[in-house]
Amino acid sequence: MRFGVVVFPGSNCDHDARHAVGNVLGQPAEFIWHQSEDLAGFDAVILPGGFSYGDYLRTGAIARFSPVMRAVERFARRGGLVLGICNGFQILLEAGLLPGAMLRNRGLRFVCRDVWIRVESADTPFTCAGQVGQVLRVPIAHSDGNYTAEPETLRDLERNRQIVFRYTTPEGRVEPAANPNGSMESIAGIVSRERNVLGMMPHPERAVEAMLGSTDGLVVFRSLVESLTRQARATA
Repeated sequence: MRFGVVVFPGSNCDHDARHAVGNVLGQPAEFIWHQSEDLAGFDAVILPGGFSYGDYLRTGAIARFSPVMRAVERFARRGGLVLGICNGFQILLEAGLLPGAMLRNRGLRFVCRDVWIRVESADTPFTCAGQVGQVLRVPIAHSDGNYTAEPETLRDLERNRQIVFRYTTPEGRVEPAANPNGSMESIAGIVSRERNVLGMMPHPERAVEAMLGSTDGLVVFRSLVESLTRQARATA
């Protein structure tokens, strides 16, 4: 299997994502420059966190028009696995690959700290190595992580089990105090209806080694590896 990590001008978590997949899990991983439109040979694509194009206009608004996003859209439409982390999530929203939008954090301040998120669905390629109800400790670092959507969209997300992660207490309870940014329904991550595109605000790539304070982020990356392995076996 082969992972690609997109690099936009202003990305700052691209090396972290590549390290998580390539060095920690030992899978082939390489960078994809934002001007490339060739994703041939890749099995999964990661849009990393950072401040693409300096967050001018609004987060993800310019990166959405990078040449590589045309390829990412085609890749996703064909069923390719796409993971958007933080700024990557914001780009996926701007590109229309996931529903909803991001607003400024409820407190109008940049928030950088560990949070706890609960696995709401384990039947996706991004969570199949986890369990429903499992609570993960992962860091966040954003100013615009306040997920919002129309009431009908929220109902669809619930109905189709597209809400994959929610902010909770360490014990797994959904409470206002555990929501770091005011996100509707305490949403920390959602998946596309086809379940092959995931956007999440927390940074799993920053929680893959004990020295980082948590290895809980490995659930996401191990799930991708397991899913691709099963897919390869089925194809063979």
